[in-house]
Amino acid sequence: MSTMDNLQEAFAGESQANRTYLAFAKKAEADGYPQVGKLFRAAAAAETVHAHAHLRVMGGVKDTAENLKAAVAGEGHEFQHMYPGFIAEAEAEGNKRALVSFKNAMAVEEIHHSLYTQALTSIDAEADLPQRAIYVCEICGNTVYDRAPEACPICNAPKAKSFEVP
Repeated sequence: MSTMDNLQEAFAGESQANRTYLAFAKKAEADGYPQVGKLFRAAAAAETVHAHAHLRVMGGVKDTAENLKAAVAGEGHEFQHMYPGFIAEAEAEGNKRALVSFKNAMAVEEIHHSLYTQALTSIDAEADLPQRAIYVCEICGNTVYDRAPEACPICNAPKAKSFEVP
């Protein structure tokens, strides 16, 4: 393995640790342990520092147009290639929970692809996107502008399950 391979592996591990620790924090808080939750959030923040450092060393952060192109390509790969295969395997195995998770993610990745494509069009015209509220469904990740729908069109979660991105 090369140093670049090691950086990629470290980036992936630190990124996963961040997300895992944030999930652990929510659970600790729900279980009545707010300081344990705070510790998990602190460690998650530190893992983000590590992941961002590795990504910078790999040259993974470029100008906004290049970053948007990378995001469009990544989201496109996920909804066009990655998730369809995952869905087929989950169906073959009869894993209904994984199937729902994969289908939700695939639908939302297609939405992200579209949103990033629109943002790239704005950047190409040397303009930022218009200032608008953005809401995310905490169940499936559906991402919408302006206001949360009464029921999420992806997972049917009620409006109360959406939050505005600060």
